[in-house]
Amino acid sequence: LGGPLAEDRGFILHTPPSRFASSIRISDNTVITTSRDVLETLGTQQQPSDVLVALGYASWDKGQLEQELLDNAWLTAPADLNILFKTPIAERWREAAKLIGIDILTMPGVAGHA
Repeated sequence: LGGPLAEDRGFILHTPPSRFASSIRISDNTVITTSRDVLETLGTQQQPSDVLVALGYASWDKGQLEQELLDNAWLTAPADLNILFKTPIAERWREAAKLIGIDILTMPGVAGHA
């Protein structure tokens, strides 16, 4: 599976608008921006209403992530703005799992030993 890269580089996940120099709309209500101009709005009235600042990213070879999804190496859940922007970080994984009917607290810590 992929791992953290460029932990000194950041991006901002936020709600629209996407008026910044380097924004990509990834859904109707979510934008990712990597340009400095979004940082300059933080703490002002011009900042997007919901903001998540992150450092680093994960990367995969061409087709690798798609294959991992086909291999069921990942659990996928619908994007939820409340989880992304309002839920405390320590609770996000558990809350996302609940969206697909999984209680993480009941999962064993070791795979392949059912």
